[in-house]
Amino acid sequence: MSGTVSGVQSVVVRHPVAADEANWRRLWAGYNDFYNADVPDEVTSYTWRRVLDPASDVFGLVAEVDGQLAGMALCVAHEGTWSLSKLCYLEDLFVDPSVRGAGVARAIMDHLVALCEANGWSDLYWHTRDTNAAARRLYDSYVKVDDHVRYRMELNR
Repeated sequence: MSGTVSGVQSVVVRHPVAADEANWRRLWAGYNDFYNADVPDEVTSYTWRRVLDPASDVFGLVAEVDGQLAGMALCVAHEGTWSLSKLCYLEDLFVDPSVRGAGVARAIMDHLVALCEANGWSDLYWHTRDTNAAARRLYDSYVKVDDHVRYRMELNR
């Protein structure tokens, strides 16, 4: 998928390839900085290997702006108990601050929605911090927030 968005020549959303690793890691580091997260390098390396593995349920998308990686998403396609088809969890979405507001995140979301529809997956879901106003404006343009509350218990990291 590609298209022209305000402020940039074009956005191309695609699956990452091995040659994207350094730039993907740059975006991944920015994402983790944004959330004040400290993900060990061994986890990052493992995540990258799964993104490139066609047998993995973890997959990624990257967005190129004028030929440079400017955004990324990490997702998990998985079985569910309320559907006969898979669901897609958008776990991480990040856009380089230099191109925020130019439609890169929307291009990634549109591509992901189309991918889910093409695969016949029943649901696409995600969460973000309630204070992430920019992300919430984007996400609210797709669907309104539901009434679920997330609980998280960290175990054996």
